[in-house]
Amino acid sequence: MRISNIDPRETGSIQCLRVPADKSGPADATGVVEKEAEEAAPEEQAYILCRQCRQAISSPADRIAVRGSHRHTFANPHGIVFDIGCFRSVMGCGYAGAVTDEFTWFAGYGWRVCFCVMCLTHLGWIFSSKGGDIFHGLILDRLIEPD
Repeated sequence: MRISNIDPRETGSIQCLRVPADKSGPADATGVVEKEAEEAAPEEQAYILCRQCRQAISSPADRIAVRGSHRHTFANPHGIVFDIGCFRSVMGCGYAGAVTDEFTWFAGYGWRVCFCVMCLTHLGWIFSSKGGDIFHGLILDRLIEPD
């Protein structure tokens, strides 16, 4: 292998060089570095994504049942119907507004609006009780769930 003595600070750029594969081994041989990379690669985590921008929002393992079910259908005071799923925790979400218990869908819980921090799409609500219990109700048709 040949290493260049060019200092990237002098040229203002960093250059990557590709070393040709060694053809001296058997046809089915894999390089040691490639084998180590394959062994070290963790299993890919499946995430639930924002449908608008593909930001990771939660994981299937965070699905929970609230009041006996993961999935609920509710209408807000304006008559808009939402099909939501309940999740223990989320990532990539922000919250807006003060906690309120007006028109709550879960008795004993206040709520705030939950949105995607990447694209600002309204994804659902965070629900919290005075006892400290917290969960998220996410609008299912605004998410992409893994197969």
